[in-house]
Amino acid sequence: MTNLFTRLKDSISADLHDALDQKEQKNPVAMLNQYLRESERETEKVRKLVERQYRLKDEFTREYQKAQDMADKRTRQAEVAEKAGETTMHEFAIKEQQEYEARAERLKESRVESIEQLEALERKYEEMKHKLKDMHLKRMELMGRENIARAHHRLNQVIEDASDKPYSRFSEIDRYIEDLEYKVNSAYYHNTFDSKIAQLEHGMKNTEEVPAK
Repeated sequence: MTNLFTRLKDSISADLHDALDQKEQKNPVAMLNQYLRESERETEKVRKLVERQYRLKDEFTREYQKAQDMADKRTRQAEVAEKAGETTMHEFAIKEQQEYEARAERLKESRVESIEQLEALERKYEEMKHKLKDMHLKRMELMGRENIARAHHRLNQVIEDASDKPYSRFSEIDRYIEDLEYKVNSAYYHNTFDSKIAQLEHGMKNTEEVPAK
């Protein structure tokens, strides 16, 4: 049963990767945008880790200072108890002083280690920010090249279409203008024909009415 689930999981994973590969082939810029978003999320995670490491370093510093202050305090108290002849109090103060000093030393080491880790995280974060910026610039360059490639492809299609039908669009427009001009002229002639005939008739009538001399 376990092997069956394993094979099923591997099959689904393979299908998913195959689908992503096909998507990448169809639209590489979209896949690049997806990778950029994932990179931005990873960079944001590192930024939060840097902030957390800062807080941790500050906490180590505070705890170290507290432990060191208590160790110094117990040292002074041990001296007072010793001078006063209070053996039990002196022993207690010495024991406390040793424990606080050991704690302070451990916290000091942890603080130094946290600072080193913080510096490493900061370097990683800055490196990731620079890489992310470079990726954004490369995406812009890629998009520009893709636009040029599409423009050339479209231009080539237009040129190929024109080579198959030379000036087909121009010829079509020219014929349309000629047809429109013919229709306008025909309509003009038709609309003015009656008035011209009326003028001719009027002129002929006036000629007939003039008496012969």
